[in-house]
Amino acid sequence: MRRLKIATYPMKIAWADREENLRAVEACAAKVASDTDILVLPELFSTGFMQDVQVISALAEPINGETITALKALSRRYGFAIAGSFLCRVGEKFYNRCFFIEPSGEETYYDKRHLFSLSMEHEIFTSGDKLPPVIRYRGWNISLIVCYDLRFPVWCRNRRQNYDLMIVPANWPTSRGYAWKQLLIARGIENQSVIVGANRGGSDDFGDYDDLSFIVNGLGKIVSTPDPATGIIYADVDRDELAKIREKLPFGNDADDFSLECPAY
Repeated sequence: MRRLKIATYPMKIAWADREENLRAVEACAAKVASDTDILVLPELFSTGFMQDVQVISALAEPINGETITALKALSRRYGFAIAGSFLCRVGEKFYNRCFFIEPSGEETYYDKRHLFSLSMEHEIFTSGDKLPPVIRYRGWNISLIVCYDLRFPVWCRNRRQNYDLMIVPANWPTSRGYAWKQLLIARGIENQSVIVGANRGGSDDFGDYDDLSFIVNGLGKIVSTPDPATGIIYADVDRDELAKIREKLPFGNDADDFSLECPAY
């Protein structure tokens, strides 16, 4: 597929209320434009970010739990992929786990590598030990990272132009909103790729979040627009246009070649 329609939903997350958040996503999915290919939800969309280990322990779930089961059903019903991150438990460990659920039932996961130490995320969650995946979906190569990973350009580097589009679910507050927007633009420019910055909306104990979801093209230009009726943000991106950017400005040919290891912390 040459063209891809992307939607992001800057939902006002109900803290620690999985059922309410899943209801909100179900309502959103019913309103999404019928030609949408991917719906991207915020980081930890079904619970919100939290530091209380007891609450986390009560809410964390496996990949076959309520959250992913509900998303698989919605993806299948409406015919678009759904991405975001959720609070995942594996044994006694907790992960900020990104997902990409396809209508076919195919599932891809990535665990957030860079944990936000200013909010003590590294004290509670386990860091991912795998490189960002590359998913082939409707003719596009798609990669996944989560929020704070965006600050680390080597981690995000599009080595040999492996990906065309990178999805970044986030809980990025307005107090650092300028940096978020500029980092999305920079990653689009340096990687000549579409970058989907899917932030949450509303507020919580850590700050305010509104008006910080953007989709950036391979030239670093913001190409997303909100639907005022639903609050859903859309962008139509074109694979041929991306190829023309890379052909006209073949900066990747001059890029440093390196390998990236991912040891456990």
